[in-house]
Amino acid sequence: MSITYPAPAKLNLMLRVIGQRPDGYHELQTVFQFIDFADQLQFSSQPPGHFSRTGGAEGVSEADDLTIRAARLLMESAGIREGVHIHIHKVLPLGGGIGGGSSDAASTLIVLNRLWRAGFSREELMALGKQLGADVPIFIYGRSAWAEGIGEQLSALENLPESHYVLVHPGIAVSTREIFTAPELTRQHPPSTIGAFLGGAMNNTLVSTVCARYPEVEHAIHWLQSQGLRDVRLTGSGACVFGVAEDAESARNIARQVPPCWRSWAVKGLNQHPLYDPTEQ
Repeated sequence: MSITYPAPAKLNLMLRVIGQRPDGYHELQTVFQFIDFADQLQFSSQPPGHFSRTGGAEGVSEADDLTIRAARLLMESAGIREGVHIHIHKVLPLGGGIGGGSSDAASTLIVLNRLWRAGFSREELMALGKQLGADVPIFIYGRSAWAEGIGEQLSALENLPESHYVLVHPGIAVSTREIFTAPELTRQHPPSTIGAFLGGAMNNTLVSTVCARYPEVEHAIHWLQSQGLRDVRLTGSGACVFGVAEDAESARNIARQVPPCWRSWAVKGLNQHPLYDPTEQ
């Protein structure tokens, strides 16, 4: 029987754009927390150099899939001859701002590093992950974190409340590229601090741009607020929004009541990635 490995979603509990670099990337400050909502991956051995995938996101070709790219990158970087078939049971929505593709890539790197005995440290895997996408390193880092730079400079925040959230996807996909290249996006917000975040400064500075271009997101935010949820926010560049519920039962009850054109989940925050191994360095 094949072992199934999780690739969990993340939430941005706050996000600030504080500048833009000469290479076009944006300087950010954000707080990442994982949630107990995940894609599931299975790996089976193939002859050296053979890579294939079943399942996964609709419309994403096998060659473009981040899991296949991650597997090839690990093989080439480790100087080993391996092959793998990856099956992805995909539940995390595309364009949701919860890191689905990045998480799949990270879990692929973590698991294959172990199965292939490639010997890369966590820091080395994070450097490989950064080549695949700015959000991949946090999933390899494996702990809730304050992040700066393009999201790769990480400081652990291991005592965040593991709250119950209602997560809503309002039936659309938001283009991260579109939001970050929008001429009206404010790119020079004053930097914040961990202390300010812990004191309640939890805003996402992308929200006005996203809501102006995708009114469905604004509708979802207002709907969650009308249900009495606390700290309703946009995660990443959207489209998903979330709010804090009193407990698991309240989260489930509210999630069941969303408009029929939306998808919703009652989820719980996790301060540690399910594949995190503290004995690995």
